[in-house]
Amino acid sequence: MDNNDILIRLRYALDIKNTEMIEIFKLGGVQLNKEELLKVLTKSDDRYDEDGELIDSDEYMTCNNSMFDAFLNGFIVFKRGKQDPKPGQSTGPEPTTKKSANVNNLLLKKVKIALSLTSEEMLDIFEEAGIVVTKSELGALLRKEGHKNYKECGDKFARNFLKGLTLRYRG
Repeated sequence: MDNNDILIRLRYALDIKNTEMIEIFKLGGVQLNKEELLKVLTKSDDRYDEDGELIDSDEYMTCNNSMFDAFLNGFIVFKRGKQDPKPGQSTGPEPTTKKSANVNNLLLKKVKIALSLTSEEMLDIFEEAGIVVTKSELGALLRKEGHKNYKECGDKFARNFLKGLTLRYRG
């Protein structure tokens, strides 16, 4: 699952409108117009021909890790409001994807923060999607990369989390 697919699923699960998506990207520090947003929200299946070759087209735009991180940071600000920096703290969040290639863990962490979800609520979301995750497994997925108990979040977990969000927020 690539970043574009995650954005499409997250947008559907939380029923986020195009204007809200543009605002979220803006809050994260990325300027997009409506046409560019629609290119980002193009399904990955539509980008390949019958032979599986990538179509060279201006009909889509790839969402790289830094752009995805900016969206998630903007989503937190959109849902929870702007936080005033403490004395001695930088004004903006540090990009977290500079070292991390796994955006699925980042997705879980930042959506949890933005929606003010507790661990129990996250476990319920996974359960609604039909997957049983223990509290310790969830803790390992939410840990900082490099921690001894850190576990990389696979696409299956991310897909099921987004599916559970869809069931919870869209019914």
